[in-house]
Amino acid sequence: MPVSAPSPSSSRPAVLGFAARYPWVLATLVVVALTLGLHLAGAEDPARWIASAYALVVAAWTSVGMVRDLMRGHWGVDILAVTAIVATVLVGEHLAAVLVCLMLTGGEALEDYAAGRARRDLSALLDRAPQRAHRLGPDGSVEDVPVEEVRAGDRLLVRPAEVLPVDGTVASAEDGGEVAVDLDESSLTGESLPVTHRTGSAVMSGALNGTRAFVLEATASAADSQYAAIVSLVQQAAESRAPMVRLADRYAVPFTAVAYLIAGLAWWLSQDPVRFAEVLVVATPCPLLIAAPVAFLGGMSRAATSGVIVKSGGTIEALGSVQTVGFDKTGTLTAGRPELVGVRPAAGFAQDELLRLAASAEQYSVHVLADAIRAAAEERGLSLATAQDATEEATHGVVAVLEGRRVVVGKRAYVTQAAPDTVTADLAPGQSAVYVAVDGAFAGVLLLADRIRPESAATVQALHRLGARQVLMLTGDAEATGRHIAREAGIDEVHADLLPADKVRLLSERPERPVMMVGDGVNDVPVLAAADVGVAMGARGSTAASESADVVVLADDVSKVAVAVAAGQRTLQVATQSIWVGIALSLVLMVIAATGAIPALVGALFQELVDVVAIVNALRAMKPGPHEAERLGDLAAAPARGERQAVSA
Repeated sequence: MPVSAPSPSSSRPAVLGFAARYPWVLATLVVVALTLGLHLAGAEDPARWIASAYALVVAAWTSVGMVRDLMRGHWGVDILAVTAIVATVLVGEHLAAVLVCLMLTGGEALEDYAAGRARRDLSALLDRAPQRAHRLGPDGSVEDVPVEEVRAGDRLLVRPAEVLPVDGTVASAEDGGEVAVDLDESSLTGESLPVTHRTGSAVMSGALNGTRAFVLEATASAADSQYAAIVSLVQQAAESRAPMVRLADRYAVPFTAVAYLIAGLAWWLSQDPVRFAEVLVVATPCPLLIAAPVAFLGGMSRAATSGVIVKSGGTIEALGSVQTVGFDKTGTLTAGRPELVGVRPAAGFAQDELLRLAASAEQYSVHVLADAIRAAAEERGLSLATAQDATEEATHGVVAVLEGRRVVVGKRAYVTQAAPDTVTADLAPGQSAVYVAVDGAFAGVLLLADRIRPESAATVQALHRLGARQVLMLTGDAEATGRHIAREAGIDEVHADLLPADKVRLLSERPERPVMMVGDGVNDVPVLAAADVGVAMGARGSTAASESADVVVLADDVSKVAVAVAAGQRTLQVATQSIWVGIALSLVLMVIAATGAIPALVGALFQELVDVVAIVNALRAMKPGPHEAERLGDLAAAPARGERQAVSA
C-alpha cells in the first residue's frame, strides 16, 4: 500500500519550528542557495558581495559570544572558525566562507540530533509517566481522575498493559482469594524478566502491568511515589551539560595553537595568503564541540537502561576514572533484611514450637527483627496464635499471653527478668539473638543475621578488574560484624564503629582519587555528598540518600555499581577517542592543505565529513566496550538480582 506524502499543512509546522529554533542555520542555507544560484546565472559580483557580507556578519555574531566566554574565563575554539571565515573572505574564497558558516551554525542542530538519539533511553521514563488513574468507588464504580488527585488509601483499577500511577500494594480479589500479577519493572530497575507480585506485595509506580487487571491500594500520592522521584532524577541528568565543556577545553588551546602554527608556516613558505585560509578551513573545531557532549549523553543513556540514573555528565566522567570505592555495610553489601539463621530451643521445647510461640508474640511488635521472625514462621507453615493480651516495651521486647501461657520475647536482659535461668547464646560475627521465655522458664534463642548479598563478592572483584585501587568498608556497626562481612565480600580494609562525621573524614583523607561511596541510609547522606561520586542504593534506601547522591541505583542490586563504573569508563574512552579522531583527521587535512592540494571550498566539505565521523564514533558510548564483559565477569550476563518472586506481606 503506497504511503501518502505529508500534506503542506502538516509539514509547515515542522518547517516553522526548525526556523524558530535554528534561525541562523536557515539563514545560512538561504544564503548558500542564493550564492550558488547567482553563480549559475553568471552574476559573480552579487554572489561574492552577498556571501562575503553574510559571512562577516556570522563571524561578528560568533565573536560576541566568544568574547563573553573569555570574560567568564572560558577559552574556546570558536576563534579558529572566526579566523577561517575572515581569511576566506579576504582572499576571495566566498563560497568556502559560507560553507564554514554552515558548518559553524549547523553544529548546534547536528549536536541536537545526535544528542536526541543518545538520550532516547534516558528520557523514556519521562515519556511513560501516567497522567490518569482509574479510581474505584465504594460501590465498585470506576472513575477516571488525574493522577495528581490520587491519595494514599485509594483503590485503583490497573488494566493490562498500563503503567502503575502510584506506589501501592496488590489488593486481594473480591472473593478474598490471592492475586498474582506479573509486572515489567525493566524501565525502573533494569530487570529484564517480569516480576511476580502477590496479594499484599508492595509495588512501585512506573512498573508496567502484564496481562491481568488488578486492584492497587495506593500507599502514596503520585508526588510522593517512587516514579516521581525517578522522573526528577532523570530530568536532572538530561539537563546536565557542564563537564562536556571541560573535556573539550583540555584540547582547545593546544589544537588552536597548532592550527595557527601550520597555517602561518604555510603562508610564510608559500608567500600566498590563500594557503593560510585553506589550512584554517579544515581546522574548524566542530569535533571538539560536538563529540564529547554526544558521548556523555550516550553514556548516561546506557546507564539508565541498566537501572542506574547518573545525574550529570560530570559524574559519568568521574565514574570513568574512579580509584577508591567505599561501601556502607547494612543495606549495601548486605541485604538490609535480618533473616532467621538458627533456632536453639531449651530442654522441653521443639524448634517449631519455640519459633511458633515467638512469632505469635512478635505479631504485636514493630521491631525490625520481629518481621524476620514472623516471616520465618510463615515460610515453615506454622499457624500463629492470637494473644489474649500483649504489650511491647520499645527496643526491649514484647510480652504476650498465648493459649494460656505467658510468652516473653526480646533482649537477654529483658527476658532474664522473667526467666532467671536464661542462658547467654554464643554468637558468630554478624549475628543477633532474640531470647524467649515461657511461663517464667527459659525456652530458647532465635539467631538472626543480615546476610551478605549474593552479588557483593563478584561486585568487589569486578571493581578491582575495572581499575579501582582501593575498596574499603565504612560502617557504624561493630568491628567483628564488619570484618565478617568484609571477608565474605573480599574487602581487606574495614573501618567500623563510625559516626557519619568519621566516614566523611576518612573518605576525604584518601589519596587515590576520584573516590566513590556507596550507601543507602539517612546516615550515609553526608558521606555521599562529600564523595567525588556518591552512589545511593535507591530501591529501598532513603529518599535523602538518593537526593544527595550523584548516582542512584534503582534495582536492589549492588552489582549495578560496577556496571555504572564500566559505563563511565566506556564513555570517557569513547569521548576521548572521538576528539582525537577529529583532531587527527583535521591535522592530516591541515598538512595537505598547507601544500595547496586542497582548495578552500573542497576543504570545507572535507571538514563536514570529519564532523560526521567524530559524531558517529561518539555514539559508540551507548554500547559496551569489547573487553567490558571480561572485566565485569559474571556480572556482565547476570540479570538484576532483585527479588523475582515478591514475598506476600
